[in-house]
Amino acid sequence: MLLAASVMVALAAMTATAGASLYVPYGGEAVAEAAWNETWNPTALSGGNNNCKPSAAHPYPVVLVHATFADEGSNFVTLAPLLANNGYCVYSFNYGKTILSGLLGSIDGLGNIERSAEELSSFVSKVLSKTGATQVDIVGHSQGGMMPGYYVRFLGGASKVHNLIGLSPSNHGTTVSGLTTQIEKFPFATLLVPTFLFVIGAPSLPQQEAGSAFEKKLFGSGDTVAGPRYVVIQTTHDEVVTPYANAFLNGAAANITIQKQCPSDPVGHVGMFEDSPVLQNVLNQLSASPNGSFQASCTKYGLGV
Repeated sequence: MLLAASVMVALAAMTATAGASLYVPYGGEAVAEAAWNETWNPTALSGGNNNCKPSAAHPYPVVLVHATFADEGSNFVTLAPLLANNGYCVYSFNYGKTILSGLLGSIDGLGNIERSAEELSSFVSKVLSKTGATQVDIVGHSQGGMMPGYYVRFLGGASKVHNLIGLSPSNHGTTVSGLTTQIEKFPFATLLVPTFLFVIGAPSLPQQEAGSAFEKKLFGSGDTVAGPRYVVIQTTHDEVVTPYANAFLNGAAANITIQKQCPSDPVGHVGMFEDSPVLQNVLNQLSASPNGSFQASCTKYGLGV
């Protein structure tokens, strides 16, 4: 009797926990939590990586893919619990580790992007096996919104990805506000700078430069492939993907400029992870019938960097 009662209490506690609303941080709270996780808890994922199974209402598990210099613990302190509270089954992972990754906590996303795409491929296969789903939705920030495109195009991901949503994705590369253009005016810089970055353990940086060999390979035969539904959510204040329109994809189901909905939103590239209008758009685009005239509530703006 005591054993049975204990089991019933435990089951009740599990059910209560599963139905609980998770706290979703924004603003300074989100930034502080992200900084803590980046250093001390890089695999933290509130509401995710919990062996969940997708529901009939949301049949595709959502795989979150972090940005360069980030990890799942820092990048998704807001989005992961927000998705879980809305009934989504959430998974994420850390990728692209190099010799530099452990210098300050867990700085990931630095490795060769083609190898990172292979890591994503392996992770998606595990999620599909674990959940029994036929496809996943992918939401990625910066490199995390672009790198899955390689998986889709070259590694068999086209049949396994339902939505590919990029938040300020580095799709067509960056000039870093003209910095790379200026650097290349110096003799041998086009050879020496990428070589230096590869040697120090950050090959993903030159690969994300506009016009790089990697970018040409990824988009040489078009921006999209048949199968996934592509969505880009971008800010006009992006100071990393420059010009900001480099994020957009020809053939995407939606290329969303957040300031067309919220003109006063100052969010920059980094702040996309905790900007409420951006994440409201993510929820709309993940829904069974995305609203093409969606208007976000213009509150809780993200960092202007």
